[in-house]
Amino acid sequence: MSRSGSRRPFVTLAAALLAVPPAAVVASVTPARAAPACATSPAPARPVAAAPWPQRRYAPQRLTPLATGAGVTVAVVDSGVDRRHPQLRGRVLDGADFLDPGGDGTRDCAGHGTGVASIIAARDGSGVAFRGLAPDARILPVRVSEQQVVAGRESGRTVSAAGFAQAVRWAVDHDADVLNLSVVLYADNPAVREAIDYALRRDVVVVAAAGNLHDGGDPLPYPAAYDGVLGVGAVTPDGVRASFSQIGPYVDLVAPGGDVLMAAPGQGHRRAEGTSYAAPFVAGTAALLRQYRPDLSAAEVTRRIVGTADPAPGGREGGYGAGVLNPYRAVVETGGAPRPVTRPTTVLPVPHADPASLAQGHRRATARQRALLVAAAIGGTVLVAVLLAVVLPRGVRRRWRPAGPA
Repeated sequence: MSRSGSRRPFVTLAAALLAVPPAAVVASVTPARAAPACATSPAPARPVAAAPWPQRRYAPQRLTPLATGAGVTVAVVDSGVDRRHPQLRGRVLDGADFLDPGGDGTRDCAGHGTGVASIIAARDGSGVAFRGLAPDARILPVRVSEQQVVAGRESGRTVSAAGFAQAVRWAVDHDADVLNLSVVLYADNPAVREAIDYALRRDVVVVAAAGNLHDGGDPLPYPAAYDGVLGVGAVTPDGVRASFSQIGPYVDLVAPGGDVLMAAPGQGHRRAEGTSYAAPFVAGTAALLRQYRPDLSAAEVTRRIVGTADPAPGGREGGYGAGVLNPYRAVVETGGAPRPVTRPTTVLPVPHADPASLAQGHRRATARQRALLVAAAIGGTVLVAVLLAVVLPRGVRRRWRPAGPA
């Protein structure tokens, strides 16, 4: 599930788009029989106690009093998600397997989907600092691949483009609020394009990896290149774009994608790099926003995530898009009164005054003053007219002498 070389795991469906027989792209959502065992299982991994660099950057404890992703479903369309990992227990729903009919999406032969899901929703673990950005979010696993690198070469099955499109539609139809697509097709497929349009029309936030082929000429990555999709590039711990992260107008922003720590199938943790692992930081942020501001549409969530990114020196031309993801700013710098779903007692900072509201108030005050002046002028005119109508004739009769005895 990567490019050639084990340091950049990444799901690419392009290599085997038409190599899977049609029966393999039809998913069964009822796990009637056990799925076949993995041909090659991921190597065992040990727990890592130290805090990974993205957590030191994002300080997720600041977000916990505001939002945790509770009530939000994030579909991980990937290699499956192993719910046995201690930090994913209770977070992974029954999903679908589009590679092996009969599965529920919770078998991961490559470890890619489990890692992606943990960046989004891993809960606190005993003796480890690693945790997901939205630890109360629900993960909906949709299995479409088992590709992994064996002896420096990609190996393993993937679904066809039509199967991938089916998987996206299935996730949308099963109440996904956010789609994480750490996959790339280097061809514009009509079925996939229509599936993405279907998701956007159904008010789903769609997040996709921007691809790892910068040294391969930056070919157009789909679904990241489709309108409405958040395309995510990768930065390293020093904040610089990763050398493999693609450059193009499809990069909306960047997130941690170098030396990223994540959960491994079964137990323990591993490190990897790729835009595959940058995308779930953005998907996790979308989950936080969908909980904290349920009134926002998917398009509004997308705009806020891009609009609150930290500026990067390289800019769009350097492959940074709008800048580096900032989950805290995305949540708190939304304007207006937030309406949390599950935390109604949350105390928020006092919002800054809105210049537009101040200007509107000034205009209204000026209008009131003008109205009072006009009313006073009209009243004075009427009073003068009355005085003239009454006093003038009497004055004429008295030849303007003072009133009193004659």
